[in-house]
Amino acid sequence: MEPTKVQRSVSGSFETEGTVDLTEFSPCEGSSSLIAYCGNLRVSLGSCIFKEEDRDLPSFEYQHIRDFHLGVKVRSIAWSPSSIVDQGLQTSVQLCVAGDDNKLRLCSSDLRGTDSIQVLSGHRDFINDVCFESTEGNIIASVGDDCCCRLWGDDLSQKAEFSLQNPGMSVCFNPLEPNKLMVAEKNGKIRFYDMVTQQPFMSLETGGGTLLSADWSVCNPSRVGAVVGGEWMIWDITRSSYPQERDQAHPQMGRVFRWSRASADLFATLGGPQHEAKNFHLGHHQIPISEALPVTGSLSWHAFLPVCAVAVDTKVKLMFAEL
Repeated sequence: MEPTKVQRSVSGSFETEGTVDLTEFSPCEGSSSLIAYCGNLRVSLGSCIFKEEDRDLPSFEYQHIRDFHLGVKVRSIAWSPSSIVDQGLQTSVQLCVAGDDNKLRLCSSDLRGTDSIQVLSGHRDFINDVCFESTEGNIIASVGDDCCCRLWGDDLSQKAEFSLQNPGMSVCFNPLEPNKLMVAEKNGKIRFYDMVTQQPFMSLETGGGTLLSADWSVCNPSRVGAVVGGEWMIWDITRSSYPQERDQAHPQMGRVFRWSRASADLFATLGGPQHEAKNFHLGHHQIPISEALPVTGSLSWHAFLPVCAVAVDTKVKLMFAEL
């Protein structure tokens, strides 16, 4: 089956103060209006409201909220599912970022002036990805070039360590599959771990090639996707350990793969040349939507809308896809 474009796409953007390297929508129901982006050694938080949420808006409305000054460049961002923004409740926002000093930082705020930054040390090389356990957020998982997956408890101490054969590139929990963790390694091996026994119980194969990013679908947890070399690959983990579908994503190396949270068939990739972002839909038979971007560092989908955010120079670009 050929990947294909969604039927219509429009875009928008908002300016940032200085160059932005990464951006991440909050995937959490209680804080889905929030977006984080990183650049100039800080993490910035903002509110992004779309017309699907407020009919009076022509498209979307962005408002900057606050900054966490870190003093290091950020390589990955993860939102805690405990984050909540509600005027009737106590607002609490928490996210974990991986810095290029091989440390994690847990950034917390009540968005009223009380902020904190706590440092987690343990990795011996670059951290490539970080995520929270998807329901309570009481576990943080991180993987890196030190060929380790580390688990951190809510007291911020390291609770477990899994040795990997190669650098860990992606790590994912899934709210529909509790007590399971997916870890993707650079050599193409994707393993699933039982969080109770802390042992691997299943693995997926790429057949070779360099894997830089993988993701586990929230809309359909039987689906895993990745970019390997210049290809995208899709697995149905209930059927085979080898990909059921694959096709060229980019002429050069693919760097990011992310599933949409609005559709089980929609995903986006990022790769070379020219830092190109592409949206694919498994249910259509046309050429994928693509856009060459001057500078970009990440992709992130909105919690429930088919909107993809991309970091581009001094702005965050929003790509709106109609399913």
